[in-house]
Amino acid sequence: MTGHSRRLSAHPNHPNEKVHLPMRPLWLCCRCGHPWPCGSARLTLVAEYRDMPVSLFLHLASCLHDAIDDLHRLHPRVTGNAADLFDRFLGWPTRHRGRRASAADPQTPDGANKKW
Repeated sequence: MTGHSRRLSAHPNHPNEKVHLPMRPLWLCCRCGHPWPCGSARLTLVAEYRDMPVSLFLHLASCLHDAIDDLHRLHPRVTGNAADLFDRFLGWPTRHRGRRASAADPQTPDGANKKW
């Protein structure tokens, strides 16, 4: 899939700042070299998709699909653990969502009435 970089825009107050985008096909951050999405990319994604959590998951699921394809083409015998890749792309938004909801309403342990 193409067009992933269009979602991660540079910060409007720092237009020359290099953003944390995936370096394909390695799926490392172009700026810091950490596995993408790195911490900074995650913060940017959460901010950009603040009111669209389903769209964030769909975008990240698409990235996961592309990463699996790219990494498999690079090293067919060593693509990596599918559970680790799943957690890397789709696990963190769930944890982030849970932290935000429980911080907003600590009296709701079962997740009822939680909003992104």
